[in-house]
Order: sequence, then structure tokens, then C-alpha cells
Amino acid sequence: MDSELDGLEEKLAQLLRRLEALRDENRELRQQLASRTDENARLGEKLGAARTRIEALLKQIPETES
Repeated sequence: MDSELDGLEEKLAQLLRRLEALRDENRELRQQLASRTDENARLGEKLGAARTRIEALLKQIPETES
């Protein structure tokens, strides 16, 4: 009986260690996701600004008649 309890205790300890490791990994992944989301938004803003500048430049180019 004691050996069964010891085995269960060890398995429970392993599960708790795995749970903590997964929580740490999840926390890290959430931080990475937040960082990438912020970076994506920043790059989207830069892309929009570049698009606006290009459109303004294109309007300044005179149209050629063929």
C-alpha cells in the first residue's frame, strides 16, 4: 500500500512540475504574442504611411499621352 501511495505521490509531483513548466511556457508565449501584435500594428502603420506617400508621389507624376 505504501509503495502505491509513493508511486502516486511521485506521479502527482511530476504532474505538478509539468503544470508549472507549461504555465511558464504559456506566460512566455503570451508575452511574445503581445510583442508581435504590437510590432505588427506598428509595421501596419508604417505601411499605411508609405502607401500614402507613394500615392501622393504618383499624383505628382504627369500623365503621358501615347
